[in-house]
Amino acid sequence: MSLSDFFKKKTEKEEFDPIKDLVLSKLKVGYLVDYDGKTLEVCAYNIYDWDNEFTEEWELKGSDAKGQDNIISLVMEKYDSQLIWLLSSKVALSNIDRSILEIIKRDEDPPTEITYKTKKYFLAQTSAGYFLKDGKGDGVELITWDYEDEEEENFITLKQWGEDEFELYEGKFVKEYEFTNILPRNIN
Repeated sequence: MSLSDFFKKKTEKEEFDPIKDLVLSKLKVGYLVDYDGKTLEVCAYNIYDWDNEFTEEWELKGSDAKGQDNIISLVMEKYDSQLIWLLSSKVALSNIDRSILEIIKRDEDPPTEITYKTKKYFLAQTSAGYFLKDGKGDGVELITWDYEDEEEENFITLKQWGEDEFELYEGKFVKEYEFTNILPRNIN
């Protein structure tokens, strides 16, 4: 390695470009971002591997109206050359009919329609893959069922981990421009 190679690698590794690096798709743990009048902090970064098609997820921590900390998930999916952004939060499974979970365990498939908070949602996608915490490791197997409302603005996602563990998320489709003031805590 020559001296010029050493400096070139060091410059490439540490160079921070505030125009190119402060975009939603390049969020890092510790970054701050504003959404809907609130400042949120990126507290985790995860990857979902759907048979070598990848989805990125950032967990954002903020406070609700009562000052309680809550975590929301910002997900970026790529379809062709287009980025799709989804914002969701975990909700209690009691918000859906418990028989749905029994149907999934018995038939290995959920119903094509679910009622959630008196609104109908329709099965849009089923995916099986791996969840990589912090974007590392071999991953944990999971299956997800994504449901959308008739307007295709809101969604719910049912996740199954192993045989008996389920999680429910509610969310909406968002646009990148809705997120502003992306700032790192440190630029070292």
